[in-house]
Amino acid sequence: MAAPVDDMFSFCVDPGKVSSSVEVRFIDNIKGKGLFAKRSIKKGDSIFIERPLVSAQFLWNALYKYKACEYCLRALETAEENARRLSGNPGLSLLHPELCRVRPELHQACPQCQVMYCSSECRQAAADQYHRALCLGPSQEDLDHPINKLKDAWRSMHYPPETSSIMLMARMVAMVKQAKDKAHWQKLFSHFCSRTANEEEEIAHKLLGEQFRGQLALLHSFFTAALYDDHLSRWFVPEGFRSLFALVGTNGQGIGTSSLSQWVHACDALELPAQQREHLDSFIDQLYKDIEKETGDFLNCEGSGLFLLQSSCNHSCIPNAEASFPDNNFLLHLGALSDINPGEEICISYLDCCQRDRSRHSRHKILRENYLFVCSCPKCISQMDELDVTSEEEEEDGEAEGETEGDEMEDEMTDV
Repeated sequence: MAAPVDDMFSFCVDPGKVSSSVEVRFIDNIKGKGLFAKRSIKKGDSIFIERPLVSAQFLWNALYKYKACEYCLRALETAEENARRLSGNPGLSLLHPELCRVRPELHQACPQCQVMYCSSECRQAAADQYHRALCLGPSQEDLDHPINKLKDAWRSMHYPPETSSIMLMARMVAMVKQAKDKAHWQKLFSHFCSRTANEEEEIAHKLLGEQFRGQLALLHSFFTAALYDDHLSRWFVPEGFRSLFALVGTNGQGIGTSSLSQWVHACDALELPAQQREHLDSFIDQLYKDIEKETGDFLNCEGSGLFLLQSSCNHSCIPNAEASFPDNNFLLHLGALSDINPGEEICISYLDCCQRDRSRHSRHKILRENYLFVCSCPKCISQMDELDVTSEEEEEDGEAEGETEGDEMEDEMTDV
């Protein structure tokens, strides 16, 4: 059973091409839907490029001065500015600065609230889709504004590293508010997987910690005060708000952008004499050591988004595809990690590389705690079979040893 094509492929860069390459099928009531290849896909191929229905920078990330376009999350600092801030070295000069693709001369601010965009196109797109309903105007710094109260409440409950954002939910509401066809947008959001009431509570507990009930009620009150809309009344009752919260917590895809990373990739592509290549590589290696010492692992402008087609990809501990953001914006590129045959399911991993190398028990613990499911991918099944075989062999060895001892005792008794 496939989801409506007009919906599932509508946010892809080339919907027609993508719909001829992959399809969404219903698998079962446990796994729900999955993404399957309709043709042969080679390792390294781009399967699709998709923009999110909605996305938002993490609030702590913005507070720590990671400057990103309010709409597409493109990093706004030049690679050199980015490197200076992350390394703590204000006098740092990058080699080959001309390789940086950031264009500050194109950046624009919202004339009312002054939030920044990478281009006039992004500023207009944000205004058309959601920003008019969320723009604070001259109240941008007013701590008593209902939206600022909501942001502050979220930051006080969900510390870095962030995995979700209340502003993703706020933008969902704002998009429906501003939409001419409100039912269409509500239908799009309904495609994302839903959870039982118990699972929704478990997700809220995970995101908000031990005090989740009280914190969820407080967030709900601030969310309602800031954003209530009659067309979305079901999202504002306690049960509906919890469901919305769980939807974002479960389906949100992390987005990371970096002008410095783009500069490094451009440097890697340069054709240089051996001595210059060695000098450039040494410079980059030392830069990353300085950044690690000063900033740690938090290198990117980070946020999250809801991607309609990508959300149909199930997890595997041996994924055949992975998502990346090579354009320094919110465009998700799904690329093939291995050859994929027609009819084969396209799977990504919810675990990072280090987590995937851990034992089956450890992987299942992470997946259960964070995503509320038990993995049954080929790797987990084969490891389960190995455990079963080992157990059976141990039992057979034990039985054989028991029979030998019994035979010996019987022989001794016969001799007597």
